[in-house]
Amino acid sequence: MTRAIETTTVKLSLPDATRTQDNFQVAAYLAQPQESGSYPGIVVLQEIFGVNVHIREVTERIAQEGYVAIAPALFQRQAPGFETGYTPQDIETGRGYAMQTKASELLSDIQSAIDYLKSLPQVKKDGFGCIGFCFGGHVAYLAATLSDIKAAACFYGAGITTRTFGGGAPTVTRTPEIKGTLYAFFGTEDGSISAEQIDEIEAGLEKYNIPHRVFRYDGADHGFFCNHRASYNPRAATDAWQQVQQLFGQLI
Repeated sequence: MTRAIETTTVKLSLPDATRTQDNFQVAAYLAQPQESGSYPGIVVLQEIFGVNVHIREVTERIAQEGYVAIAPALFQRQAPGFETGYTPQDIETGRGYAMQTKASELLSDIQSAIDYLKSLPQVKKDGFGCIGFCFGGHVAYLAATLSDIKAAACFYGAGITTRTFGGGAPTVTRTPEIKGTLYAFFGTEDGSISAEQIDEIEAGLEKYNIPHRVFRYDGADHGFFCNHRASYNPRAATDAWQQVQQLFGQLI
């Protein structure tokens, strides 16, 4: 069932303890079903290209499936309003902003998005999901450590086993903190994520008994889910979307 939806841009206020400047707010794209009801909340985590057309389309697609979805601008501190395409220059610019992010600030921004969803009467309060791609795929793995996140979908998040945002131990070391179910999606032709790194992620999830599934798509490259990129792989994207629907169905 594809639902009629409505979309808007909202502002998220951060908790006083994490706010680095007065009146700082994070912009976020919100999509929700028009029909009244009670819906789970999903946080959509951007690629290095900002909350661009692809991320907005994903947010809308999730809302059409019966969720209230929100995509916070994770580069709000570095470049307010930033969104771009997929040229080599765009990639270089986006990577530069991603390198300036910090894990603590990303978690604060995501929690603020969750808190905003909690304030909406139509949103269920007993568990949220997140989904992220590329940079956001790594962020989704980090976000899975938040107590409110019961289902996390991580698409081709590079660097999970080798680093974290702002420095410190790699994000994979936080695997024991994951609170819910995690699905991870990778393409076997992705030059930014080795088979050994995928195996390390899966081994950690198994070691700490985290409910999970790891999907490896033969012939798929980085960005295979994005139909605006040359690396789009319809076969892999279609299967991955079915898996995401199953994962988020646990929240209904």
